[in-house]
Amino acid sequence: MRRFPLAVFAAFAFTGCTATAAPNPALAPLLDTIERRLALAEAVALHKWDKNQPVQATLREQQVLANVRTASLRQGMEPQRAEAFFADQIEANKLVQYTLLSRWHHKGSAPDTQRRDLQHEIRPQLDELQVVLLQQLATFDQQPTHTCSADLANEVARRPVPPLIRQALVRATGQLCDKP
Repeated sequence: MRRFPLAVFAAFAFTGCTATAAPNPALAPLLDTIERRLALAEAVALHKWDKNQPVQATLREQQVLANVRTASLRQGMEPQRAEAFFADQIEANKLVQYTLLSRWHHKGSAPDTQRRDLQHEIRPQLDELQVVLLQQLATFDQQPTHTCSADLANEVARRPVPPLIRQALVRATGQLCDKP
């Protein structure tokens, strides 16, 4: 009989030891901005559909990554960290583009939506988001948590986005919780 109170006390004592830490407060804003960047993928895919251009744009990717490496230093970040993060952003965006183009080829046509100019409208938005993402990544890295992977998975799962965007978010954050 004396063991029961001791067991109850021990159970309550150990539950306090397993309390979870709060998620990194910079995570949700960072994911919001990643979503904003992914939202531009359809406009890019439509441009590439109309111009019969491939999704892969190696020269543009190299330019973006070079700019990121340079800009990362102004944020006090390791260029390799920033480059890896943005390589994931590029791959996630291409995932959306490839998927949409495949759907449109299967259907035989792309949506009849207003087209946006890639050079003068879409790329400047991508460049603006690059600045914001670098700032947010730097903030995120300053507040690391040991539960990053679980927090990230939970936050991505909670977002009310279509399955393709959810999959792209997973790809875009593939290295986010890696130690900087």
